[in-house]
Amino acid sequence: MSSAAPLFASLIRKLRLLAPTLNEEDEDALLALPHRLEHVRARSYLVREGTIPDECCLLIEGYAARSKLAFDGGRQIVSFHIAGDILDIQHLFLERADHDIQAITDAAILWISKAELRKLVLRRPAISVALWRDSLIDASIFREWVLNVGRRDARTRIAHMLCEFIARCEAVGLGTPQRMNLPFSQEEIADATGLTPVHVNRMLRELSEEGLITRSGRALEVQNWDRFQRVAGFNQAYLHAAAA
Repeated sequence: MSSAAPLFASLIRKLRLLAPTLNEEDEDALLALPHRLEHVRARSYLVREGTIPDECCLLIEGYAARSKLAFDGGRQIVSFHIAGDILDIQHLFLERADHDIQAITDAAILWISKAELRKLVLRRPAISVALWRDSLIDASIFREWVLNVGRRDARTRIAHMLCEFIARCEAVGLGTPQRMNLPFSQEEIADATGLTPVHVNRMLRELSEEGLITRSGRALEVQNWDRFQRVAGFNQAYLHAAAA
């Protein structure tokens, strides 16, 4: 087994779901890509808007978020990410970063040569299909986030964001509705839902008082998963079989 195999394990597991035709030669080609491992602290920036990255970053441990800054400095988080996500696959064909990517916990990042990954995508169709589908699923999630911020009330908005995060983590074995540790702060939830931290606190307290969730620090327990999804209006079809 290649010494790189454990580092690429979460990505390969994800790509197998996205492209069932992925074979052993495809996987060996991924493992042969030039790469380097970096451990970063929470709040570290991985990509800054306006820069021209020459590496793509694969999140192999921890959590991260993409965000945009408004003219007045206000931040809008546009997605949260978990292990196995390539955080900036768009840089294979878009040179300049158009948003920030930041670790929201201590994290392990595998930096992969952009030029070599681009060559691999162009010569191995199964990898190309998998990464193309991954980008399309990202777009599907972004559309849901626009709907969430634009058309749902504060209580539903927060519940939906939590449902999505729980569903995605459960799909890769990082928690269950009955046992989940949330990596983000109330301020980060606020930035992801277009609310203030005070309003987020109020809505979380309301969800707790309704008996929908129980919180202890960052630990979250959903008391009735089916009911919580109904309250959130959550239908995970847009995650496309949890392959996101």
